[in-house]
Amino acid sequence: MTVTAPATDSPRGAILFILVTVLLDMLSFGIIIPVLPKLVEEFVSGDTAKAAVIYGLMGTTWAVMQFVCSPIQGALSDRFGRRPVVLLSNLGLGLDYIIMALAPNVAWLFVGRTLSGIASSSFSTAGAYIADVTPVEQRAAAYGKIGVAFGLGFVFGPAIGGWLGAIDPRWPFWGAAVLSLLNACYGLFVLRESLPVHRRMTFSWRRANPVGSLLLLRSHHELFGLSAVIFLGYLAHTALPSTAVLYLSYRYGWDTGAVGLVMAGVGLAAMIVQGGLIRPVTARLGERTTLLIGLLSGAIGFLIYGMAPQGWMYCLGIPFMACWGLAGPATQTLMSRRVSGSEQGQLQGAIASINGMTGLIGPTLFSQTFAYFISSSAMWRLPGAAFFLAALLLASAAAISWRTTGPSHD
Repeated sequence: MTVTAPATDSPRGAILFILVTVLLDMLSFGIIIPVLPKLVEEFVSGDTAKAAVIYGLMGTTWAVMQFVCSPIQGALSDRFGRRPVVLLSNLGLGLDYIIMALAPNVAWLFVGRTLSGIASSSFSTAGAYIADVTPVEQRAAAYGKIGVAFGLGFVFGPAIGGWLGAIDPRWPFWGAAVLSLLNACYGLFVLRESLPVHRRMTFSWRRANPVGSLLLLRSHHELFGLSAVIFLGYLAHTALPSTAVLYLSYRYGWDTGAVGLVMAGVGLAAMIVQGGLIRPVTARLGERTTLLIGLLSGAIGFLIYGMAPQGWMYCLGIPFMACWGLAGPATQTLMSRRVSGSEQGQLQGAIASINGMTGLIGPTLFSQTFAYFISSSAMWRLPGAAFFLAALLLASAAAISWRTTGPSHD
């Protein structure tokens, strides 16, 4: 695949290009969220507890592929540039969604999720792209714009997916496939390369394997501590895709359309926070304080989700969960300051490996927790147990970030 010349656009224009890529990715991803767990449930004759276990195993399979392949993709982007990695990612995701649209059974859904785990590298590559074209002092705001693209995807993606799924459970997968392939076309004709040839690094399997990429995170004390914060944050986040759809259906009796609308509300709230609050909050309070506020807000949001006896009370947690979005850009900025420009792809690959590592644990951990506490063998019924566990993890991450960064690092 031919790589175009390095981008000559302004940083603002280059960021706009990558934001469109992320937006289309999130739209395609968001479309299938309301329907994939329900499709699994249909394949197991409506057994919610069994569907939760299988869905958790799917998440683990996806994470294994992420853990193994993300550092390879990060190292490849440092060697060949960001653009070809994004293009191959989008083509792979399009194939994944087509396979799932045609899947006759759970086994084929597993095949699709495996391919998705291999291909879905564009999020981490987007982070490296931002670091390529943005000065350090502007990165938190730029990473926040990626959060806006995520939010837009979650505003429209789940709502569209819920609407299409109400017509036919296979339609959302076809819609996601179309968006991914359109994204590939966009990248082919519009997306410019961000990494100049003179800043590229020789590809090395020592850097590209998961263990080698994670060694970068041990090169600096704060970098290692922040990697622990990211680990706990990613692990807590897996509670949402692993259990939220089944939880909302089980506890409140919501259908696919209602779940899609609530997720759209979550995306809208996240978009407002990341688009309107990250830059002024970070500028006023600094990355460290912003990170702490974000993590504690997420913990409160999870507590509300787990305790809410009625659906409208569950929705009260959405603003707190949206404020959790303050933590991500602050963490990314703090970490990107501690590596060189030629190591940004390796850093993003290492972060993606952490995400993959948590995916090896989280989906099974949270889905099994949910399944146990709604089963007849549980000592007491506690449908929100998975969310309570996630709140504890975020509180622990806040404690580690407080100790690791220190006020002098703002």
